[in-house]
Amino acid sequence: MTPPSAAVPAVAAQRHSLFDDVQGLATGTLFVALGLLLLRNAGLLTGGTAGIALVLHYSTGWSFGAVFFALNLPFYWLAWRRMGARFTLKTFAAVALLAGLSEALPRWLPLGRVEPLFAALGGGLLCGAGFIMLFRHRASLGGLNVLVLWLQERFGWRAGWLQMGVDCAILLAALPVATLPQLALSIAGAVAMNFALAVNHRPGRYTAF
Repeated sequence: MTPPSAAVPAVAAQRHSLFDDVQGLATGTLFVALGLLLLRNAGLLTGGTAGIALVLHYSTGWSFGAVFFALNLPFYWLAWRRMGARFTLKTFAAVALLAGLSEALPRWLPLGRVEPLFAALGGGLLCGAGFIMLFRHRASLGGLNVLVLWLQERFGWRAGWLQMGVDCAILLAALPVATLPQLALSIAGAVAMNFALAVNHRPGRYTAF
């Protein structure tokens, strides 16, 4: 009888091709942009650098895409030092693409009223799926994503749980510019996004790089 450990042969990790990475970054970034569009349409917030950019967008009227791009600039040094040039360049491309999509999608996909609960959960899950695609292609959307990915690779800590804690802290800090119902739904969206990450993006779960 074949031992359980030998039932499934080990599969060597394979490197993504350039085409794999391009479609992965484009698709993942589009998912995140669609998730953010739902959140913005319902007046909700999210965590991470995108959440800070949304707070500034709501409170000042500044362009979300431009603010998001600018906030990520200081984190490229950390990405270059800790994650390498390939990761940093792909992250820069994903951030630039998200900044552009965030400005274009409201014109390409004008939405009417979206139920806030659906916007929170649907938007959070779309963002989570997009982040999984980006992470599996060795990219991120900058900011605190860089730190949590490095901590997962260095210590094995789940990126989703780390990001969830950070995101909830950022959302609580946004209380002066958000009502309690907005904040509660925004936290629900952050939990949905990071739950998807924690369940689907684990150390050793995905072998390509």
